[in-house]
Amino acid sequence: HLLLFLLFVGPFNCFASYSRATELFYSLSEGLPAGVLIGSLARDLRLPTAGGQHPASLQPPLSFTLASHGLGEQYVQLDNRSGELHTSAIEIDREALCVESSGATIFGGSAAVSSSSPSPESCLLLLDVLVLPQEYFRLVKVKIAIRDVNDNAPCFPVSHIRLSVPENAPVNTRLAIEHPALDPDMGTNGIQTYRLRDNYGVFTLDVEENENGERTPYLIVMGALDRETQDEYVTVIIAEDGGTPPLVGSATLTIGISDINDNCPQFNDSQLNITLYGNSSLGTHVATVHAVDMDLGSNAHITYSYSQKVPQPSRDLFHLNESTGAITLSTKVDGDSPRLHRLIILGNGPGCIPAVITVLVTIIKVMMRPPEVVPRFIANEVEGVVFLKELEPINTPIAFFTIKDPDEKYKVSCYLDGDGPFRLSPYKPYNNEYLLETTKPLDFETQQLYEISVVAWNSAGFHVKKVIKVQVLDDNDNSPVFSEQLIELSIEENNVPNAFLTKLHATDADSGERGQVSYFLGPDAPSYFALDKTTGVLTVSTQLDREEKEKYRYTVKAVDSGFPPRESIATVTITVLDKNDNSPRFINKDFSFFVPENFPGFGEIGVISVTDADTGQNGWVALSVLNGSDIFVIDTGKGVLRAKVSLDREQQSSYVLWIEAVDGGDPALSSTAKITILLLDINDNPPLVLFPQSNMSYLLVLPSTLPGSPITEVYAVDKDTGMNAVIAYSIIGRRGPRPESFRIDPKTGNITLEESLMQNDYGLYRLLVKVSDHGYPEPLHSTVMVNLFVNDTVSNESYIESLLRKEPDISVEEKQPQISIEPTHKKMEPASCMPTLVALSIISLGSIALVTGMGIYICLRKGKKHHRADENLEVQIPLNGRINLHMLEKKPMEISNI
Repeated sequence: HLLLFLLFVGPFNCFASYSRATELFYSLSEGLPAGVLIGSLARDLRLPTAGGQHPASLQPPLSFTLASHGLGEQYVQLDNRSGELHTSAIEIDREALCVESSGATIFGGSAAVSSSSPSPESCLLLLDVLVLPQEYFRLVKVKIAIRDVNDNAPCFPVSHIRLSVPENAPVNTRLAIEHPALDPDMGTNGIQTYRLRDNYGVFTLDVEENENGERTPYLIVMGALDRETQDEYVTVIIAEDGGTPPLVGSATLTIGISDINDNCPQFNDSQLNITLYGNSSLGTHVATVHAVDMDLGSNAHITYSYSQKVPQPSRDLFHLNESTGAITLSTKVDGDSPRLHRLIILGNGPGCIPAVITVLVTIIKVMMRPPEVVPRFIANEVEGVVFLKELEPINTPIAFFTIKDPDEKYKVSCYLDGDGPFRLSPYKPYNNEYLLETTKPLDFETQQLYEISVVAWNSAGFHVKKVIKVQVLDDNDNSPVFSEQLIELSIEENNVPNAFLTKLHATDADSGERGQVSYFLGPDAPSYFALDKTTGVLTVSTQLDREEKEKYRYTVKAVDSGFPPRESIATVTITVLDKNDNSPRFINKDFSFFVPENFPGFGEIGVISVTDADTGQNGWVALSVLNGSDIFVIDTGKGVLRAKVSLDREQQSSYVLWIEAVDGGDPALSSTAKITILLLDINDNPPLVLFPQSNMSYLLVLPSTLPGSPITEVYAVDKDTGMNAVIAYSIIGRRGPRPESFRIDPKTGNITLEESLMQNDYGLYRLLVKVSDHGYPEPLHSTVMVNLFVNDTVSNESYIESLLRKEPDISVEEKQPQISIEPTHKKMEPASCMPTLVALSIISLGSIALVTGMGIYICLRKGKKHHRADENLEVQIPLNGRINLHMLEKKPMEISNI
């Protein structure tokens, strides 16, 4: 039963699957990049997605698979999950994909599902897509129509088209152009029109389209043609498509005008008059007639014939050449021959009425025979032409001439007629024998051909002339000659390789191979110059650098092909012109100048040396200060650096400048250099006392202060450096009950108590302290008044202030402070070492005992007077009422020479 059920249900399942096959249609432009969306199969098939009405957990995932493995698969990418169809990395070229398509249907808009099938002429990509799982299984036939874009320009299959038009072609004659342009694009993107760049006023183009849509250009004759006026027209035919923008292609169109027999022969003259002597020999040339036909080829073929009106005796006496029109004497003239012959000659052309010319020949009767001239040539002679080499020696024999009278009745004489270096003289001892010879060497370059005549006449007055032509043969007797012996050339440096310099030209007056000139470089020419042997073109194979070498001078040779060869030499000079290819160059990249401060304004600080290898304007260098131009200036011509103002080291100890050098080339080149200016200190600043801050301030000193205790300090600084800033302190004036009780350290400025203070030592002490530097050449100093008030307390400040306001009567001591800048070393004698050690030991023991005693004393005193601890402090009460605590903590500054 199960088997029967399956057999019954199976066909219906197949039918159901088949019925679920679907077709989708898309359109797409060719040439799109990868990743362009063609369409979404899931959306266009309206398949449920994860975002639909059913829960995602109950909805099986969709799967899309390409079932076809044809050509179209490589142009698309199918997302297996979403069903989106995109373009692949392989760009679609409609013309390559659909080579045999004759047309294309173009769908408007972007790629979308088409509601109808594409045109049969469309270029289609066919894809089969399987949709799974089984619940949504179907086979989808996807057809993608490829839309054409205007990506191909019209192209003629040949670059040169030739067309022949008969000159008698009537107006509006149409001639098909056999090689029309091709455009792989379709529709309006294909070829739409043709045009001529120049129609000469007699041509135009028309385009015909057949049932297949192919467009063929036709040439139309718009005016009369005449081959004899113009036998060819050359123009350009242009094909243009209908794209936006339109693309064009072109080819050369040559229109040849073919000849027709529209012209007949014509004589230039209607009649010729000829005189002939009755004793003329057979074959004597009488005359030649010549007709002209403007046509070509067989249409211009002319034959000559006598008219029927010419009597037979005249025909027998004169022979007419049918091809050349030459008339010669065919029989001997006798006494019965007519004295006047009228020869009517016809010029015959194909299909034409003959042209007519009349030749009148008059025969003059001669009663006696003229003299005879019989030549016997010694030199080489061919058909009356004698060949002589140039430079033959003088008196070279040419020929013997025998002069005689056939009737032996008359005396015959002869002479030479014509110009040239020839002489005809009797050859003795024979009678009537004459020798023709040269009188000087012949020169082929002066004259190549001479025509002379040996004339014989008898006593009856009859003359006979024998014409002789002398052809001079060339010899290699001339060297090539340069048009210039000194060839001056110029070229800019940095030239391209194999740059053209000049074309040498030398002439050789000889003929043939003897006059053929070859060119060679001299042995002094550099290897990178080349000279073409045949053309004489001089080139340079490498780049020239003017800075390396500015002038070249060498020789060139011109050699002929004679044997032996002859040559000549010329000199070539080449000047390499400058280009701005070198930047200005500083002698140093870093310049350092040491200048004393307070140097006067616009004084010379230093010289900046800069060079430029170029010349002229390209080598002219301008200097400028890139930074600090408000303080410093530089002399462009000399490179002198100056400061506009006096410089103060205490304001700024050094300056770093950047100097730019710019040349005068176009475009200009530049370079920069670093300039460091270090200011040398001079002693132009006296020490500045920072503490005490005022001459009116004072300090309370307790009487209990122990000797050697520091009381206060004088602190000063000096803005100078080195020895100019080394400060020494000294007391140059004192006033008080016992002013020598205080001393000052000359190095640190610390003031200490020298002796114990007694009851009589209470009161105001005024110390005039001199603060001096060690400047050169003259030390500078400042003074400050240090006021010390020795007392247990300050009970009456107004009294102390009144004392301070009084001008102190202090005598100034002239003793200068002594500071040992560097420790001195004194050599100790060995004999004095032992006493010194003993003395130092005793002093050390005494010092220990003294310190111990003083310590006990201080402790006892401190216990009795602990209630006065605050009063034991050292207090300074300046008159301005405020104490600068920072200055109180300021330590002396040790300034060393930098």
